[in-house]
Amino acid sequence: MRCPLLPAVALAWLALGSGPARAAEPPPLTVFAAADLVFALKEIVPRFEKALGVRVTLVLGSTGQLAQQIEHGGPADVFFAADQAFVDRLVAERVLLGETRALYAQGRIVLATARAIGWKLTELRDLTGPNVRHVAIANPAHAPYGKAAEEALRKAGVWDAVRPKLVYGENIRHTLQFLQTGAAEAGMVALSVANVPEIDWVPIDPRLHAPLNQATAVMRRSPRPELGLAFIQFVNGPEGRPIMKRYGFLLPGEF
Repeated sequence: MRCPLLPAVALAWLALGSGPARAAEPPPLTVFAAADLVFALKEIVPRFEKALGVRVTLVLGSTGQLAQQIEHGGPADVFFAADQAFVDRLVAERVLLGETRALYAQGRIVLATARAIGWKLTELRDLTGPNVRHVAIANPAHAPYGKAAEEALRKAGVWDAVRPKLVYGENIRHTLQFLQTGAAEAGMVALSVANVPEIDWVPIDPRLHAPLNQATAVMRRSPRPELGLAFIQFVNGPEGRPIMKRYGFLLPGEF
């Protein structure tokens, strides 16, 4: 990745990490991020805030809806998408700075079963059974993990049978909540959010869907692009990578 802003990043680290406090606290860095990052970024953000002495506002949602908000003037400084295509489109439209674009992860989807029902699904074909009445996935119209779920169901040959049972989450975190609350017996969610007490899960063959390559970039209109780039590098650096890996992401250099 070409990083012409690196000297400015170094200055930002020095300026924010030392010296007397300013009279007026600067505005927070606003990060728009795909909902599959909810647990990982909630660990990474406090470490970044402590390291640089800044505040971060984290806005989570489906990638498609966040991209639409950005196009309509949403106050983001950095965008973390669950599908690199959204970042590439916004770079082409000169909304995001192309020189800051970076891959940060590849995601995985899993087949999840609510533990409250007392049994566990092991393959996608199990979703067609009569004991499964509701299947939760993220909305494929704007959520990359929902699109991957639909692709997997189609390739497994069970889309037509499962489609009448589908309930759509606005994003992958909302989809998980259907399972946690018992509103759906089963579903397909991101591995990065699947390790919660209320569900069991098994991996879905990644060959059943297009790769979930996830990318990020800094907003062109951000007043502090060097700080946004510092956050991207923090996520992709020695502080962020172990956390991302622990939540099941493949990391740049691994895919």
